[in-house]
Amino acid sequence: MASKNVEIISDCFIKPEFISQETNKPTYFSPWDLCMITVNYIQKGLLYPLPNTQDFNITTYLDDLKQALAITLTHFHPLAARLTSVKNESPPSFTVFIDPENSPGARFIHAKVNLTIDDILTPNDVPLVVQSFFDHDKAIDYDARDLSLLSIQVTELTDGIFIGCSINHMAADGSSYWHFFNSFSEVFKSKGQNGKFCSPVPISRPPILKRWIPDGSDPILILPFTHEDEFIDIPNPPLLRERIFHLSSDSLSKLKAKVNLECNMTKISTLQCLSAVVWRCITRARRFPPEKETGCRLAINNRSRLCPPLSQNYFGNSIQTVRETLRAGELLDRGVGRVAQMLHEGVVNHSDKVIRDYVDSWVRKPFVYKMAQFFDPSSIQMGSSPRFDMYGNEFGLGKGLAILSGYANKFDGKVTLYEGREGGGSIDLEVCLVPENMALFECDEEFMSLVNEVETF
Repeated sequence: MASKNVEIISDCFIKPEFISQETNKPTYFSPWDLCMITVNYIQKGLLYPLPNTQDFNITTYLDDLKQALAITLTHFHPLAARLTSVKNESPPSFTVFIDPENSPGARFIHAKVNLTIDDILTPNDVPLVVQSFFDHDKAIDYDARDLSLLSIQVTELTDGIFIGCSINHMAADGSSYWHFFNSFSEVFKSKGQNGKFCSPVPISRPPILKRWIPDGSDPILILPFTHEDEFIDIPNPPLLRERIFHLSSDSLSKLKAKVNLECNMTKISTLQCLSAVVWRCITRARRFPPEKETGCRLAINNRSRLCPPLSQNYFGNSIQTVRETLRAGELLDRGVGRVAQMLHEGVVNHSDKVIRDYVDSWVRKPFVYKMAQFFDPSSIQMGSSPRFDMYGNEFGLGKGLAILSGYANKFDGKVTLYEGREGGGSIDLEVCLVPENMALFECDEEFMSLVNEVETF
């Protein structure tokens, strides 16, 4: 393999193309946002083949991306700002908000690495160098007092281009992340045949930027801590192997049909069936004693579950997790159908009342997620969603070859769901495990019977 060193060629900061009165207003957070204060940034991106045309010019291409970003930030202007943290004396507490004052904007980086697409996609495990395709490596959300909330890094390979995006997790959840990314691609696509953008560019899904606060709550929420050390928690995961497995729509359809038939039901979803299989197989790979309690967390979007529902264009965090637990022996003794049915019931029961009770409880006694406690090593977490439009983001380069992620929010037992490149309900499953557990997981017959294409990254 060629040199793995990623070289930064240039970087700059991009502000919204149009500044309005709204652009200069601070954005105050919801409970869902504030509890993310020590979580890593969201880091996702796509790998594209280099255009096989003589008229492609990287300098011109980067200029177009910068202009498209400036136009997109006109709609998503909080992402061009910074965090401000104010320490209050009475009562002792912190007020944290998005502050547009004194911000240079979102960061834009041009980088280069002497590697090929095959160097990235041929190895079984995702190469560690991929983490260098993203800015804000290992940063936590609270670092955005000094770092940009949004960073776009364009990394040139010898035969490809990787466009990586890092967004502060207090500013956006997965739905909002891809909402921004889709809009960025949409704006880029609007470039005319003359090579120019017509400004302002309308987008199909303008974001709703005002944060949701429960009725009767103060619109400016505080964190009740006397010192930053009380809530700052730097994740320190062990050495992990990261591998991506491809599951076809046909394989997943058969699993769903089998599980629903076993349970005499029709409503257990593909994701619930797959989560049940992955939970069982990772638990088997971990070789827990039968009495050991293990859990499965499913990330869940609250927008449509509230009454009245939040718009799918709501920009910010509106997620929680549903967690089910079983003893390891019971989990492995049960059929996959009974496990999937339990996960299904947990999701169905995540109602408006459950969400509001959770938020009201947070308002009475605010807390932040600490990774070492939230992601325990005996559980798994299923994150992201294959329903997000990922491969529709082409940026003038055609369809992407792969979706890859950075260092952020990975730990033993983190499983991330991506849209399969061939579409049609296929899924790419990114699995992170400590090496000894991955060695057993990738040989597990129950899981591997679902995997159609083992050639992975």
